[in-house]
Amino acid sequence: MTNPSPPMPGNALARLTEALGSDAKRKGPPPVERWNPAYCGEIDLRIAANGTWHYMGTPINRPALVKLFSTVLRRDPERYVLVTPVERVGIEVEDVPFLAVEMAVEGVGDSRQIAFRTNVDDLVQVGPEHPLRFDQDANGGVRPYVKVRGELWARVTRALALDLIALGEEKDVDGVVTFGVAASGMFFHIDPASELGAP
Repeated sequence: MTNPSPPMPGNALARLTEALGSDAKRKGPPPVERWNPAYCGEIDLRIAANGTWHYMGTPINRPALVKLFSTVLRRDPERYVLVTPVERVGIEVEDVPFLAVEMAVEGVGDSRQIAFRTNVDDLVQVGPEHPLRFDQDANGGVRPYVKVRGELWARVTRALALDLIALGEEKDVDGVVTFGVAASGMFFHIDPASELGAP
C-alpha cells in the first residue's frame, strides 16, 4: 500500500477545498454589499454564540437552510441583517455569526499559510483580506477571530484556538518585542496581558 502524496507546501486553502469536495466549488455568496433595499424591521432569528441559528426560539436543524441564510447575511453599521434585492431585515447575533471549525497550516514563519473552514463551509485563508484578531474575554482569556467577508467574522473554536496560539512567537515589531502569529507575510499581535491558555 502506497502512502498518499503529501500536500503541496503553502497550499492550506487547497487542502480544505479538497476535503469539502465539489460543494466547495459552488458560486460565491451573492453581492449583498451592493443591495440597498428598504429596512423592513426585525425578525425573530438569532445566532447564538455557539454558532446555532434559532428561529422563534427553536434551533434550525437544517444545515442547508442555515447555509442559505448565511449567504445573505451582512453587517450594517447598526445591526446584522439578512438582505435580498427587495428587503432587509434585522437579526440578533450574540457574538459573531460564524465559527471557524477546521484549520489547515502549511509552512513556518512569515511564509506560513493558515486556512480555516467555517461551520457554514466558507473557506478563508489568513491574509490581508482575511486577517486574524485576538480579543480578550471577560475572564482574561484569548478569543481568536478570522474575518470571513465584509464585516462578518468567525470565532475560532477553543480546540483550534489552542493550536493557533501554539503557532505564536515573539517578534521585534518597530523595536518592541511582540507576541503573535505570523501568516501570509503578516504578523497578528496577541495581547500579552491575556491568559493565553484560556481562549
